[in-house]
Amino acid sequence: MEPHLLGLLLGLLLSGTRVLAGYPIWWSLALGQQYTSLGSQPLLCGSIPGLVPKQLRFCRNYIEIMPSVAEGVKLGIQECQHQFRGRRWNCTTIDDSLAIFGPVLDKATRESAFVHAIASAGVAFAVTRSCAEGTSTICGCDSHHKGPPGEGWKWGGCSEDADFGVLVSREFADARENRPDARSAMNKHNNEAGRTTILDHMHLKCKCHGLSGSCEVKTCWWAQPDFRAIGDFLKDKYDSASEMVVEKHRESRGWVETLRAKYALFKPPTERDLVYYENSPNFCEPNPETGSFGTRDRTCNVTSHGIDGCDLLCCGRGHNTRTEKRKEKCHCVFHWCCYVSCQECIRIYDVHTCK
Repeated sequence: MEPHLLGLLLGLLLSGTRVLAGYPIWWSLALGQQYTSLGSQPLLCGSIPGLVPKQLRFCRNYIEIMPSVAEGVKLGIQECQHQFRGRRWNCTTIDDSLAIFGPVLDKATRESAFVHAIASAGVAFAVTRSCAEGTSTICGCDSHHKGPPGEGWKWGGCSEDADFGVLVSREFADARENRPDARSAMNKHNNEAGRTTILDHMHLKCKCHGLSGSCEVKTCWWAQPDFRAIGDFLKDKYDSASEMVVEKHRESRGWVETLRAKYALFKPPTERDLVYYENSPNFCEPNPETGSFGTRDRTCNVTSHGIDGCDLLCCGRGHNTRTEKRKEKCHCVFHWCCYVSCQECIRIYDVHTCK
């Protein structure tokens, strides 16, 4: 490991107690191999770190869908890393740490907003898909939103019950967000924005039946989109996230913090928008306090003028260029019938990395 990254990682680990204070560390179950057998070992619920009592009860009562919860968080993390692959902060996770994103999520930034939204959406998505596949006895296909069929098609297949997946995500992910502070209000809002995206993108998926592929009969069912479409949508919401300010109110239970849009001239955020109230660091240099790994040695696109380009991604430090040989299949020929043969070619590419 590079010395500057090793030093940063040590700094992150040393500051761990501060990071875990209000951290959704139950997300670490997505990266733990020991949780792949959740469905067959109910006692593991007590070993999942960071669960509040309501989450622990949920886990024990509905143990068979907990693997889907873990899979959903993992799906959200993978999508986050795809969406931010060309950004200064690229959704890096830290191995062997309960705070899997490090101190980055300590602040109420755009990055925190996106991670909460995509993780909650991932849980709803994975639970919904698992139910439709018949892996759980407590859920199944959706029979409540069919209505009359349309012209030229009829209901068939298994409609995915996104309402159930959203309910599970809301009950489990929001269980810890009951504090009367601004951060809890922000997390709940962004969690719900992620789940709402799933419901908004439900669509009819159809299959044709008939001789020689003719569409004499078409059966349709409600289906979720590819999760990439959810990630793309929430990434747009990240770019247009609404900055908020914190207000305090006196209520019967004491002081309560709420959020208000910072700029009155702008349209207030809806339930589908992401919100934040603290500015992000620039992520150019390693910083244990902010969780930034910096962009040194990151691959950049020399032809791009966007954030993934060498000028912006490297923060003005310049970049290095090296050549790299790669083996690739080439001169492929289709043979009747039925296989493809290819030769192996060596191609040389220029690789650009930040200084």
